[in-house]
Amino acid sequence: MYLVCGEALFDFFCNPGERSSELNFRALAGGSPFNVAVGLRRLGVDSALFAGISSDYLGQRLRSVLEEEGVSDRYLVASDAPTTMAMVALDSQGSPQYMFRGEGCADRQLLAEHMPVLDEQVSGLHIGSYSLVVPPVGDTLLALVERESERRLITLDPNVRLNPAPDIERWRQRIESFAAHAHLIKVSEEDLELLYPGIEPLASIERWLAQRCQVVFLTRGSEGASVFSRQHGHWSVPARQVVTRDTVGAGDTFQAAIIAYLVQHGLDSPAALATLSRETLGAMLDFAVQAAALTCSRVGPQLPYRHELEQYQAVEGHEAQ
Repeated sequence: MYLVCGEALFDFFCNPGERSSELNFRALAGGSPFNVAVGLRRLGVDSALFAGISSDYLGQRLRSVLEEEGVSDRYLVASDAPTTMAMVALDSQGSPQYMFRGEGCADRQLLAEHMPVLDEQVSGLHIGSYSLVVPPVGDTLLALVERESERRLITLDPNVRLNPAPDIERWRQRIESFAAHAHLIKVSEEDLELLYPGIEPLASIERWLAQRCQVVFLTRGSEGASVFSRQHGHWSVPARQVVTRDTVGAGDTFQAAIIAYLVQHGLDSPAALATLSRETLGAMLDFAVQAAALTCSRVGPQLPYRHELEQYQAVEGHEAQ
């Protein structure tokens, strides 16, 4: 089982109404860690979510989604605080613009006393997004990975969101603190530009690889993705050609696919990660790029199921012949 840690919320997608005074909304359960936990289950990997979940109506709906998807509720922490709401509007390129309403909400209320005792069924932990930065959940998650990084695989996706936490210097400090304990990091070019404007991505990636981290995946939107390995150097692959509806959830899909590949091939441990061959890393990268492309071909964070990805791979393989 892989334990995903962080926020759970509802994304309210905003569309113009008939008049300027009207907006139409479509609300979908989400939050980057929530999506990764669901994405893992859809790809056939047992997952659980360590998160604060409200007792309000939206929180009950989040629990229902997790139950339907088969994500374990063992590590959920009940809270009377409200559920975070993220207002999402798409720009002309289909990229999401976020407005958060989350101060004092349930997913931020994880305290040190809520840190779970983990058994041997949990092979790794994934962390990411604004839960790394906002208190008190950020401090709790940092303490958790400090405790577990010697014995379990730690994966990190910064997934920088300035709306809930606009202090970029705090983001830098917290990302570097978490990166020091991570064995695998997935980061987007956009995140690195926000964190370190004007600095080449390779500088940050080499710094991380000089610590505990063994592998970094860099996503580059329509330009594809790259992998950087301590043992095997780095290389890139192009994005798959799909009709992009929007990019919501693509990064979470990429992350879930990377973790799923490791788990399903028995490579979900710090020791195994350090032995990955160039061929295995290439297969992981291709798998994740294919999964993300499927998500981009849909509206909203519709993460793919395993059978859908297998069908897509079969069609892609046939067209390549």
